[in-house]
Amino acid sequence: MAKTSLQIAQEAELRPIEQIADQAGVEPNELMPFGRYKAKIELSLLERMAGVQNGKLVCVSGMTPTKAGEGKTTTAVSLTQGLGAIGESPVLCLREASVGPVFGIKGGAAGAGLAQVVPMEDLNLHFTGDMHAIGAANNLLAAILDASLLHGNPHDIDPLRVGWRRAVDMNDRALRQITVGLGGRANGYPRETGFDITAASEVMAIVAVARDLQDLRRRLGRITAAYSFEGAKAITAEDLRAAGAMTVLLKDALKPNLVQTLEGQPALMHTGPFANIAHGNSSLVADLVGLKLGDYTITESGFGSDMGMEKFMDIVCRVGQIAPSAVVLVASVRALKHHGGLDDPASATGAQSRQAIERGMANLRHHLGIVAEFGVPCVVAVNRMPGDTDSEVELVSQLAVEGGAYAAAVNEGVTRGGPGASTLAEAVVDACTQPASFHHLYQDEASITDKIETIAKRIYGARDVYYYDAAERKIADFTAEGLSNLPVCMAKTHLSLSADPSLMGEPRDFTLPVRDIRAYTGAGWLVPLCGDIQQMPGLGTGAAAFDVDIDAEGRTIGLF
Repeated sequence: MAKTSLQIAQEAELRPIEQIADQAGVEPNELMPFGRYKAKIELSLLERMAGVQNGKLVCVSGMTPTKAGEGKTTTAVSLTQGLGAIGESPVLCLREASVGPVFGIKGGAAGAGLAQVVPMEDLNLHFTGDMHAIGAANNLLAAILDASLLHGNPHDIDPLRVGWRRAVDMNDRALRQITVGLGGRANGYPRETGFDITAASEVMAIVAVARDLQDLRRRLGRITAAYSFEGAKAITAEDLRAAGAMTVLLKDALKPNLVQTLEGQPALMHTGPFANIAHGNSSLVADLVGLKLGDYTITESGFGSDMGMEKFMDIVCRVGQIAPSAVVLVASVRALKHHGGLDDPASATGAQSRQAIERGMANLRHHLGIVAEFGVPCVVAVNRMPGDTDSEVELVSQLAVEGGAYAAAVNEGVTRGGPGASTLAEAVVDACTQPASFHHLYQDEASITDKIETIAKRIYGARDVYYYDAAERKIADFTAEGLSNLPVCMAKTHLSLSADPSLMGEPRDFTLPVRDIRAYTGAGWLVPLCGDIQQMPGLGTGAAAFDVDIDAEGRTIGLF
């Protein structure tokens, strides 16, 4: 019987984190250990290494996700291990896991098989406490705002225009809409509000793009928490005198976390914004540290290239003034069959399999076109899974190159570790030597509608955009407030290029609905809400939490 990913992780011989840090070039005074196998890195490293030339930046993204699976995280990990196997010096950057999805439907977020980041249990649960700190800072602002309403409302806050919600790192749909302040005056001012999952908090987004502690402090102060009665003045965290204490809660959470792959390469896991709501990438400071420490920094973007990758290019790279040398687009035979119309991809063989793959290639070709919009070479990683035949993976590789990929390579990192990804690693190294003309999709000075429609048409393939009345009012308001120069961070389903999760493959001639727009003035972008997007997931009938337990020896079991 094959070992589970958890068993592989538990049996692995990890190196002390001090050795990983020393190998990467981190000095002892720049390391803050959390036990034996994880640590935080002081941002003073960036000052010390300011004169060191940056390595190459590689963004790992994927085609439109399906229930059949693509394997972006396992590909990012195995590519890092593959680079190590061919003698290169890589650093991996991944997002931290959110406990909600870990116990929900998604499971763990540290890779799988022989392509994992460890210690796996720590990474998927409490880790170094970043999630808790972000939730505490978020909720401190909420508590201070409600106290201000109770104690005379000195800022003239309109309770019906309080946008700030509380956060908890759990899938709990019952908290989406709640009423607070019940039980009499001593308990506050009654009003409707709700909870978001911590990964969807603007505080998470801010920690993910802040460059240093002072930048973090400024961004937290700019958060718009509510609006006043008279003149609809924005009430910020600075107005409420909350930003300083929030910063203190977050001063260690801003430092990236250092762990290791199963094969001993350094991995930075930091922040966890969702790609269907926020920018869906690990922190900017993790990328900046990785670029100083490694010849290659491998950073994964959440969901498909239309989601996390577009936001990486247009938001993270813009804020950080960094540019990728190549993109790795992850595909799998099963996912292509699913986009080709097969609900049970594993059952198809022969001509039926080939036809489904060929139909499903429309989705992958569209994502190759998205990468091309940013002027960066693209390597398709065909993530081989059990049951895939040689002819199937060869067909996908052939069609990917015909569809515009610079190269395509089969990735067998899950079953073979670094050696199974060495061909992919060689293709990525070669792609990084190719000419690139990286550019953002739109300029800062473009209008809000121009930015939205540029993404909708050139990235998603929409024919048109429809704005609900609420969205049109917000566009007018934000333009009058001087916010039109901010980038946009589209919130839409990750399951389709459109806003309709049922539309697989490459939808055409659809209209993208924008029902509302939110201003994340602290993070520094506008969030158009496209279709029905929930900022608090719920548990299903088959939650992953049901399988997690402790065995007779006290070891965790059932965590995937």
